[in-house]
Amino acid sequence: MNAWLDEALAKVAEDATALRTLFPAVGRRCGRGPSDVPGRTVDDVARVRLLEAAPGAAAEMPDLYRYGDAAEKRAVLYGLSVVDTGEAGLELVADALRTNDTRLVAAAMGEYAATHLDDAAYRHGVLKCVFMGIPLAGVAGLDRRADDELRRMLRSFAAERTAAGREVPADLLPLLEQDA
Repeated sequence: MNAWLDEALAKVAEDATALRTLFPAVGRRCGRGPSDVPGRTVDDVARVRLLEAAPGAAAEMPDLYRYGDAAEKRAVLYGLSVVDTGEAGLELVADALRTNDTRLVAAAMGEYAATHLDDAAYRHGVLKCVFMGIPLAGVAGLDRRADDELRRMLRSFAAERTAAGREVPADLLPLLEQDA
């Protein structure tokens, strides 16, 4: 990406605590525009690379999330899928799912959530995405995690929308057509 990022990657590889000062600087140093990774910005990609490069990043991630701005929080959520945090990331995902920030909610429903959330929490995350208009194509694991209860909940949502004369999101239709 740039010389600054190369230097930052080397610093965090030596000492994960360097993330504390480098993580917030990424947007200014690398940019915030679209990246080659669908749905992610240049700073998202750079921050995840920093997390991947830092041994011990898992220990830094809760504070990076807690004290970070929305872009930093989003990158930590994306990073959960590439840094082994075990169950520790569940608290961060739960926090993101309590927000009304569509970008945080979408980032929270990545592969980490698909792997670690229990069924009820995963269903809650999917429904939150539907209510917020977040495309379901970005919800990781939906093909393997959609169960009869989630389909029932989505059918109820669709029936309420139809009764109110409102459109049912097109990306729900494949799930609604599956056998209950």
